[in-house]
Amino acid sequence: MESGPSRLGGLRRVFVFLISGLFAVAIGVAAQEPASGSQSSQGSTPGEAPAVAPAEVPAALVPGQPVSQAATSASGAPQAKSAEAAKDAHEQSAMVTLGPGDLIEVSVYNVPELATKVRVSNSGDVYLPLIDYVHVDGLTQEEAQTLIAKRLEDGGFVRGPHVTIFVDDAASQGVTVLGEITKPGIYPEVADHKLYELISQAGGFTSSASRKIAIIRRNQAEPIRIELPRNLGDDLSGNIEINPGDTITVPRAPIIYVVGDVGRPSGLLVDNGSLTVLQALALAGGTNRTAKLGAARIIHKTPSGMVETKLQIKKMLEAKSPDITLQADDILFIPVSGGRLLAGRSLEAAMSIATAVTIYSVHP
Repeated sequence: MESGPSRLGGLRRVFVFLISGLFAVAIGVAAQEPASGSQSSQGSTPGEAPAVAPAEVPAALVPGQPVSQAATSASGAPQAKSAEAAKDAHEQSAMVTLGPGDLIEVSVYNVPELATKVRVSNSGDVYLPLIDYVHVDGLTQEEAQTLIAKRLEDGGFVRGPHVTIFVDDAASQGVTVLGEITKPGIYPEVADHKLYELISQAGGFTSSASRKIAIIRRNQAEPIRIELPRNLGDDLSGNIEINPGDTITVPRAPIIYVVGDVGRPSGLLVDNGSLTVLQALALAGGTNRTAKLGAARIIHKTPSGMVETKLQIKKMLEAKSPDITLQADDILFIPVSGGRLLAGRSLEAAMSIATAVTIYSVHP
């Protein structure tokens, strides 16, 4: 039978062995926990969705998706519209030409000393540093840029210059309306403007306006002449396109004045024909009973002054004398019978009366 000390030593060895075994098991379990935790976070089944969603990735960078499609899905129509608008603006500016009155800024890349702001002269020229006068009238911005760059390079001033022109004030792109118009002036040109629209914007014709108008077009020797109807709505054939830089001139219609002892002293517009003495008297309401027909006369303006021509109204009425055709700005004067008008004063009196008469349109 074992003694007490040997028995106690055996128990100690068993205890140490058990403790070592438990410690080894604990280490093994601890080593397996990270792997099992990683597997649980990824899912035990292949193809299963992750428990935590990954950070969002821009559509354009998603693998397998074409970049163009991603860009379209992100911005789509707005990008297409902005690109189309930029293209239209570029094409429109490329068609617009420079002209007298335009204020332009000219700059040369990396050469700030050559930057200048200048207005195109009436002759179509601009003065620029180093290269003197450059004719830009009728050139587009791109053409003018190319011309200035060539002058700089040919003169040996700048190697490979990059010239940019910016139009500050496109005065030449407006439409000028002059003459017998209610509100003459320069009107900004908008695309697809037509003649009738410009006349309407300018307030329409004055009472003495002719309908035989002229349109002066840049770089065109002869003006465009158009005869419009009294009522524009009656005939749209004259409603032509108006270009930037056009000048519309509305002249004064020829007027014949009938003054003195007549039913209705007036100024008669004869834009589309001519009038004779008897026709003019009829349109002015005829002569009054107190009219002195034997002293009737035409006062005609000539380069050397005013000339009086005596008339025989009674013989004209009896067809014994030819009915005289009146000319533009003639004054047909019928004095009052028994009046105290002194000799030599008929011209002065007739012209004084003519300035205050009402203007009437005549449609022969």
